[in-house]
Amino acid sequence: MMEYFTFAAEKEDVGTRLDVFLAENMEDLSRSAVQKLVEGGHIQLNGGSVKSNYKLREKDVIDVEVPEAKEIEILPEDIPLDILYEDADVIVVNKPQGMVVHPAPGHYTGTLVNALMYHCGSELSGINGEKRPGIVHRIDRDTSGVLMVAKNNAAHQALAAQLAEHSITRKYNAIVFNGFKEDEGTVDQPIGRNPQDRKKMAVTQKHSRHAVTHYRVLQRMAHFTLIEAQLETGRTHQIRVHMTYIGHPLLGDLVYGPKKQPFALQGQVLHARVLGFVHPTTGEYMEFEAPLPEYFQKLMERLEG
Repeated sequence: MMEYFTFAAEKEDVGTRLDVFLAENMEDLSRSAVQKLVEGGHIQLNGGSVKSNYKLREKDVIDVEVPEAKEIEILPEDIPLDILYEDADVIVVNKPQGMVVHPAPGHYTGTLVNALMYHCGSELSGINGEKRPGIVHRIDRDTSGVLMVAKNNAAHQALAAQLAEHSITRKYNAIVFNGFKEDEGTVDQPIGRNPQDRKKMAVTQKHSRHAVTHYRVLQRMAHFTLIEAQLETGRTHQIRVHMTYIGHPLLGDLVYGPKKQPFALQGQVLHARVLGFVHPTTGEYMEFEAPLPEYFQKLMERLEG
């Protein structure tokens, strides 16, 4: 099925390239994907043809049609799961570092969804479609830790509502560069797509969303600090972006931190340690904790030494 979208250029968009504008406003499309749609005649400007490098004028109307992507069958895979809790409504797992949560281009096997489909069979919420059954929220591939999954649609809706209300407890441990003068603080800065690099997020006022991260120092080391970060909102890469914004990028983060990183790490040192929510059926508040993974503990020992 073809999808259709319409955008109207506003005063702040004047002078922006068409492909840049659409890449910023359509999360699933890159600039190159937009350019291919233009070449295929799937994008019109004010009812006529247009080029990718066209610079917008105020009140321009852009019509976009996106052909249906070729579906790739997602198969169950017998992958071990570290299950912290499970009942008829929810399953809470401790995701290892390096595992992708749901299938995406380049990652159609070996994901958490593949493992869940094998373990749960048909007992997963279908609200997010065939590629993301049961997935209410996600954490990055190189972030480890606790994640909740819905086993039916009613549970999914209840958990999603708690996420929208910012009532779910989400505490992370991270090792960041540099020392803090204060013991705790809050970063209240909006996050949106990085205007210079669509694959990255950034603190920006343009096409951004409200984002709040609370943090406190747990341990000070020579050149690094162990912190606890608690999410009030849940934007993409929120902790990584906010910590970089205040001068404390995460150790191992090649996207938002220094390009040269010590210790040959697999990615950012970030662990979703605590997750708490109200059970969708019983109404009971439940909280789960995933212990620090082995690589994190060994790194701490090395930094303390």
